[in-house]
Amino acid sequence: MFIGLRTAKYAGPDIAKAKEWYIEATGVKPYFDEPFYVGFEIGGYELGIVPDAKPGDSGIAYWGVADAHAAHKRLLSLGATPDEPISDVGEGILIGSVKDPFGNVLGIIQNPHFKGGK
Repeated sequence: MFIGLRTAKYAGPDIAKAKEWYIEATGVKPYFDEPFYVGFEIGGYELGIVPDAKPGDSGIAYWGVADAHAAHKRLLSLGATPDEPISDVGEGILIGSVKDPFGNVLGIIQNPHFKGGK
């Protein structure tokens, strides 16, 4: 039985470069930093980077943001490329995605109804 999101894993063939990009993108420093895995704790969930995964090896994880339009714009300014524009999916929920500089799809969601995490 699923009990909720715990970790979203992303490929980072150049793990040092990926780590720096995600520090800038999230504003969070990793709590675990090894050559085989870099882990960030973000709002009670984990964003992990592995050097030996390939983009597309994982599903899309949607990370919560306070302002989907601003977050989308900021990620693009950091070198991400457009994937899905921000869309209203009903009841005040906005979703969209970008591709990070390493080819991973990074989803963002503004959901005023979800109170998960810490």
